[in-house]
Amino acid sequence: MKQELSKAERTKQFIIERTAPVFNEKGYAGTSMADLENATGLTKGSIYGNFENKDDVALAAFDYNFNRVTNYLREKILATDNAIERLLVYPKVYRDFFKIPFLKAGCPLLNTSTEADDTHPQLKEKAATALDFWRTSVEKQVKRGIERGEIRKTTNPAEFAVLLMSLIEGAIMQAKVTGRTRELRITMDYLEKLIMEMKA
Repeated sequence: MKQELSKAERTKQFIIERTAPVFNEKGYAGTSMADLENATGLTKGSIYGNFENKDDVALAAFDYNFNRVTNYLREKILATDNAIERLLVYPKVYRDFFKIPFLKAGCPLLNTSTEADDTHPQLKEKAATALDFWRTSVEKQVKRGIERGEIRKTTNPAEFAVLLMSLIEGAIMQAKVTGRTRELRITMDYLEKLIMEMKA
């Protein structure tokens, strides 16, 4: 049976859900206390009654944003069994990146990584862990495909995972800066081709 959240836990969850899009759009440095108050309708005292400080809220918001993307992708990946089709979910989803409401502000991983280089060690660590998680997930899909005879044995899972992530994040960065989807479409077409060429 699902355990009921306490009032304090519900308030904390409410703050995370309301501030997560703000942090993703404005970044850690660009998000002010006033932004957090506006997003939640709560006072500074109420927010800090649930979180130690702005850092604490930002770290929870990053987890929330990253989990939303991960769960969205996982659902689509698990809807199919074939390894090639599972990998094709990535270009399919990211081609329409800006049509996904909670991703309009961009990829939380890219947004956080570019900002939290050395200015915020904890956020940098969170982003690094998230990158590792993503890379490992892609590698596992490729290894699974090789074992099942769906992907060519000569495919290097680690190499492919790095390429997939670099292509996706690089294309998102260009699309976000230019406001165009052309680069996104070109890159996702190329990634699709790359995936199809791995077919056993």
